[in-house]
Amino acid sequence: MSTISILHNPRCSKSRQTLSLLEENGVKPEIVLYLENTPSTSELAEIAKKLSLTVREIMRSGEDAFKENNLKDASLSDEQLLAAMVKFPKLIQRPIVINGDKAAIGRPPESVLDII
Repeated sequence: MSTISILHNPRCSKSRQTLSLLEENGVKPEIVLYLENTPSTSELAEIAKKLSLTVREIMRSGEDAFKENNLKDASLSDEQLLAAMVKFPKLIQRPIVINGDKAAIGRPPESVLDII
């Protein structure tokens, strides 16, 4: 059985709700405090792949860092977007639950139940 992990921000209500939901379902995930231990560009690219989303789709476009760094520019490469997420981890969607080759964003929290 693979280890289930969660990219978690304890200050985010959806992240806390998703973690609670996992625990209520008997899952004790590895908690990755991604604001402190930010995944690498290659790890983020792999997460996007597991989510079946583009790199741009795993970014939080409402964050100040998104606007301040003109990240809506469609000409930016995936590598540039990934580098921005590593530099400004608040740009990473949250929470993300990873189970082997599958992943889900916990918005709503119940969406992660499909992968556990």
